[in-house]
Amino acid sequence: MNKALEMRAPTTGSSPARTFLTLCAIVVALALFVQAWIVVQARPQDLVTGAHGMADIISRAMPPAFDEFIPNLHAVLETIDLAIFGTVFGVILAFPLAILAAANITPAKPLYHASRAIIGVTRAVPDLVWALLFVTAVGLGPFPGALALAVHSIGMLGRLFAEVIEDMDMGPVEALTLTGASRLQVLTHAVVPGVLPSLLGIGLFRFDENLRSSLVLGFVGAGGIGFQLLTAMNLFQYQTVSYLLIATFVLVACAERISAYLRSLVT
Repeated sequence: MNKALEMRAPTTGSSPARTFLTLCAIVVALALFVQAWIVVQARPQDLVTGAHGMADIISRAMPPAFDEFIPNLHAVLETIDLAIFGTVFGVILAFPLAILAAANITPAKPLYHASRAIIGVTRAVPDLVWALLFVTAVGLGPFPGALALAVHSIGMLGRLFAEVIEDMDMGPVEALTLTGASRLQVLTHAVVPGVLPSLLGIGLFRFDENLRSSLVLGFVGAGGIGFQLLTAMNLFQYQTVSYLLIATFVLVACAERISAYLRSLVT
């Protein structure tokens, strides 16, 4: 009985401390939100006063210009191709980096740190910034947008691939190593089969993300629906804008469902 009371005593004593820490966390969270409200100069009343202008733009955008379907069909295809190019090249370049960046199978520590640095840089710089850099290098068009998606995908996919490899079952790798298999044989017969379903699922998810990103990259001259949308907005062609927004929603929704279905097949 005494032992039971002794075991309960620390729990009872720690309850006020836990409550105090919880209150401190709530106060800190509220303070962070308040300072964010001040820094962003939030003015909810402006939404009310500006509602008339928003309603005016929406009324001008109706009905959507569905007759722009054929003229903008190439832009839709361009947007899809941007995502395909960026995802495929991102996967091709991220996989070898992920092998070097996985602590459990990397051949050398310097390679580990170098690959982690490359992954960190390509992930830290937003794809929009990469697009601006490539636009200045190769000019306007879909190619700089595709390059931007590919480079940014290297960072995102490289990190996720490396984490999957580090969490894999090392039993097959150790078994092949004990038989005297080379690094290439271990990679092709143990590492790749063990992580391939997860890598394919991550790659398909990244395609879904790249499709959304390709729409934004069009605003910096990287082609696709985004560029057509920016042009229509600058020319005050609001009916075309509403059509392009509807086309964007349909495209993203279809790609999301297809990607989810394919991920369910490979994972």
